[in-house]
Amino acid sequence: MTRLVFMGSPQFALPALRALAQHETVVGVVTQPDRPAGRGQQLTPPPVKILAQELGLEVIQPVRLRDAQTIARLQAWQPEVIVVAAYGQILPPQVLDLPPWGCLNIHASLLPRWRGAAPIQHAILAGDAETGVTIMKMDEGLDTGPILSQRAIPIAPDENAETLGEKLANLGASLLLETLPQYLSGRLHPRPQPVEGVTLAPRLKKEDGQLDFSLPAVLLERRVRAFFPWPGAWFSWQGMLIKVLRARVGPHVQALPGAPLRWQGWPALATAHGLLVLEEVQPAGKKPMSGKAFLAGARHWGA
Repeated sequence: MTRLVFMGSPQFALPALRALAQHETVVGVVTQPDRPAGRGQQLTPPPVKILAQELGLEVIQPVRLRDAQTIARLQAWQPEVIVVAAYGQILPPQVLDLPPWGCLNIHASLLPRWRGAAPIQHAILAGDAETGVTIMKMDEGLDTGPILSQRAIPIAPDENAETLGEKLANLGASLLLETLPQYLSGRLHPRPQPVEGVTLAPRLKKEDGQLDFSLPAVLLERRVRAFFPWPGAWFSWQGMLIKVLRARVGPHVQALPGAPLRWQGWPALATAHGLLVLEEVQPAGKKPMSGKAFLAGARHWGA
């Protein structure tokens, strides 16, 4: 069994950590520090920390990876390879060069498409028919390292970032288990990424969720799916912020973009082309509700 260190933080990283703990020797886990979360802003551990503790694994949570104390701990663990899955920090050269077999990353796209922090969301935003996972050997660039293996899956028409993320997390874990023994035995060699087809997937910001009705409905519907659960798609109506949890595209009607309308008993909003029909919404301070339930209480909608 291979001695390895695992580095990851969010839900996406859990299937890989669970799989590695069953099949290899995980000598240590590195994850992000606990951070304030939720309405109460209570200090909350990252999901990887919780799982690592359940598995009885040693965990460290450095603020900066390049600190001497962190490097010393990594060296003491003596990993043959480091596996990274959505860790959330750039790895400095002294970490990349530490294990004899280098650092392998599970990236949630078919590289070189969607290099960056938000590949799942950007694949949905672009209307890609498929995406997948890449196991790559990391270098100092942003997801530029050579590829060991890839596996593709289709993106379903109703897929959101949460459901697609779950599928890709499980796919990445199984592909990693297939790839690791072949790589460590010398049977599988990293190959450079293609020069053609590079696209970037920059980190999302909270304000990205605001819906712009000067865009066509087909693009806005993708935003609703791509931004679920975070940062969430939203708009303002009568001074109230309304999150859109599910929507579909309706026919085009002549109306000012952003105008609230009623369509076949559903609330809808006019766009540059087509209607954005609101199937599930969450007004500020309230629980999620169907569009029809919202309309029943929104007497001035489309009046």
